[in-house]
Amino acid sequence: MYDALSVITSAIPRTSLMYAYVGQVRRITGQTSASGSMSIDTHLFNAKVTINDSWSVTPYFYYIDNQDAAATSSATLGARLAGKVKVGEGDIGLVAELATQSDAGNNPVSYDADYTHLSALWSMGKGLSLGLAFESLGTDSSNLQSFRTPLATLHAFQGWADMFLSTPGAGIDDVYATVKYKAGKWDLTGVYHDFSAETGSADFGTEFDLSAGTKISENYGLLFKGAFFSSDSTSYVDTNKFWIMFTANY
Repeated sequence: MYDALSVITSAIPRTSLMYAYVGQVRRITGQTSASGSMSIDTHLFNAKVTINDSWSVTPYFYYIDNQDAAATSSATLGARLAGKVKVGEGDIGLVAELATQSDAGNNPVSYDADYTHLSALWSMGKGLSLGLAFESLGTDSSNLQSFRTPLATLHAFQGWADMFLSTPGAGIDDVYATVKYKAGKWDLTGVYHDFSAETGSADFGTEFDLSAGTKISENYGLLFKGAFFSSDSTSYVDTNKFWIMFTANY
């Protein structure tokens, strides 16, 4: 949760501009944790430009000056291209994103690191989708300072086992394949990850993620979820996690 102020405008044709200022981060660890609350001086800006009915490009600039965790202070400049290509009865959703990050504010370490994300998801019709993607969080080889995402929803990326909530010093490459299928009222998802170092030849491990979710009624839902990480490195251990989640929306 953030103490923040944001402004969004579509005053420019085919363009949505967003600016947000964040002054405080309140993390899920709670106020009793030393890292539960952080004071930050953060400016977030992006501009989503609609190219046509199928494609858009979003350049962005994110400046984070963290007074309580100086090592996460950074300036990130990047752009995301997203769109769809019609294929038979379905379509392929494509994403290409590139960014570069450097130290900012009171960060005691000078570094430069890059980010790359390429993905394709083929929605084939009849409830079946197949995807293949590559995500890379790079590192500065001179000091092994890696690309940071301190404001991200970390559980949503690089495997549900949460092995890489902090980017390894050697960076991380994640090659992953996704299968989604709608079976009656159930939404089924399977994801396979192969993790390795962005710099060097180290293999971190592989992971299978599985989920099955359904709507019990208009306002209630049920989700079963599992993550199975198999380590190829002494820095990590084999890890299995399971969730049963009940949701209510009004």
